Amino acid sequence: MSLNINMEIRNDVLCIRLGGELDHHAADELRQRATSVLEEQNVRHIVLNLEHLTFMDSSGLGVILGRYKHIKQLHGEMIVCAVSPPIKRLFDMSGLFKIVRLEESEEFALERLGVA
Repeated sequence: MSLNINMEIRNDVLCIRLGGELDHHAADELRQRATSVLEEQNVRHIVLNLEHLTFMDSSGLGVILGRYKHIKQLHGEMIVCAVSPPIKRLFDMSGLFKIVRLEESEEFALERLGVA
């Protein structure tokens, strides 16, 4: 299975919705597409919706951490939402939830960032 990437900009928030498998094969495409949007658009925050993500490995964590660092340089925030238990466990083990906020849904994440 491949990775499905859907991106939408709402105000100054880049909503990235992922489905399928985020592995080393798909990580480069996600990195390139997200970086392109961050550099070309007026984006300050990222909401990462993982509701339909079925698998992620360490290269996926690396891409997410890289986009987190990029958005922090812009004094923005990254929020991850709708995480399945196996993906949540990976985030917990990596320590990523110590720096990235977790919300139950994309709607709550957008509300947290002031986008209704």
